[in-house]
Amino acid sequence: MTTAHTLLAEIAGGLKARQVIPFLGAGVFDLVEGASSIPRSPEELVAALTAKAAVPGRIRRQLTAAAQYIESHKHRRTLETILTSLFKDGVEPTALHRYLAGIPELPLIVDTWYDDTMARALAGGTASWGQIQGMSHPQSLGEWVRYFDAENQPTTGDAAAGWSKVLYKPMGAVTPAGNYLVSDSDYVEVLTEIDIQSPIPAVVQNLRVGRNFLFLGCRFDGEIGRTFARQIIKRSSTKHWAILPGELSKNEAKFVETYDITPVDISLAEAVEVLSAS
Repeated sequence: MTTAHTLLAEIAGGLKARQVIPFLGAGVFDLVEGASSIPRSPEELVAALTAKAAVPGRIRRQLTAAAQYIESHKHRRTLETILTSLFKDGVEPTALHRYLAGIPELPLIVDTWYDDTMARALAGGTASWGQIQGMSHPQSLGEWVRYFDAENQPTTGDAAAGWSKVLYKPMGAVTPAGNYLVSDSDYVEVLTEIDIQSPIPAVVQNLRVGRNFLFLGCRFDGEIGRTFARQIIKRSSTKHWAILPGELSKNEAKFVETYDITPVDISLAEAVEVLSAS
């Protein structure tokens, strides 16, 4: 057994012991074989957005800027309609989604992409659960998040405190209401407040205390992604892990060193196999 396999076996025990919290990025959809019905990265998403709405060439590869242009010149509703059309069909839950949904003890899952795959995987279980979705503050009534129960009905933070499992979607999601943080103006608002934790719901803040995080499908090569990761794990444990195969970029190496994240150089597919077998 390799060092990575031994470490993952220990992490699997931590997941079942309510000590380790999974943190999912768009890269989990690298597990999908062949073509995907949804965008699988910010790069794929901005390409799909700009194929449906023309934007200036200088920002065609910048997701937040392209989304802002569509919002400003074609209306916010147009942007949301396009995003919903890109994510509404979904994909079948991957082996990772099924594995996580099958751990009844797991109190919190953080999922930072706009799909509903994790929610659909959880829907087949018996545990009480619900999801908390980040809101575009400029588009809301002053709310940072909204709460939805397992039946996709709106509920409250007080109700969420009683769930045995919380799915936290800080960037929003296609279902049930098509809430998205994606444009420059969305992030200007949330990043102004996130350092004092206002956008992060109390139930998530409580559940993270003293726990470790396992990053899956995350590459820390974008400032927004790094900021959300840093703020969500704030006041948790000082020991975390990330499945990061291959050579790290300069930004990634600095980030994982600064925030006590141990990179595990193994493919995501192999990591899921080891976790599932442990």
